[in-house]
Amino acid sequence: MRKLDNFSNSLQVLRGADFSMADTDEIYRTGVIGQFNLTFELAWKALQEVLRLHGAAEAITGSPREILQLGYKMGIVNDEDAWLAMLKARNTSVHIYNENKANELVLLIRDSFIPAFDVLLQTLRIKLKEAGEDWQPDQP
Repeated sequence: MRKLDNFSNSLQVLRGADFSMADTDEIYRTGVIGQFNLTFELAWKALQEVLRLHGAAEAITGSPREILQLGYKMGIVNDEDAWLAMLKARNTSVHIYNENKANELVLLIRDSFIPAFDVLLQTLRIKLKEAGEDWQPDQP
């Protein structure tokens, strides 16, 4: 499934970030935040696709918030609060002009958001299998 491949690949890049560099290098920090935004976007779209495969008619359209809430309701998203915090961070990240706020976001990405992405990726793999889809990640 292309959307899951894209999410998985983007998450792999984000996991590979050197967060110590983000502490001291503004461009690197900006890159980490940008990669988080991309990973979030791909995550909710992959979730939307899996929800559709499981027959959730409400997933055909919907905002990221609606898709996340539906994923929680259907038991695919396990921590609604963390995901809604991610949504808020994604929506406000383009308006961070304060270095301390940017550093706080980078710590959230490292300590909370990447683990939540990892859980979602594993859950989506399971849900795809349940839907009869045989997903194998893209090979580099």
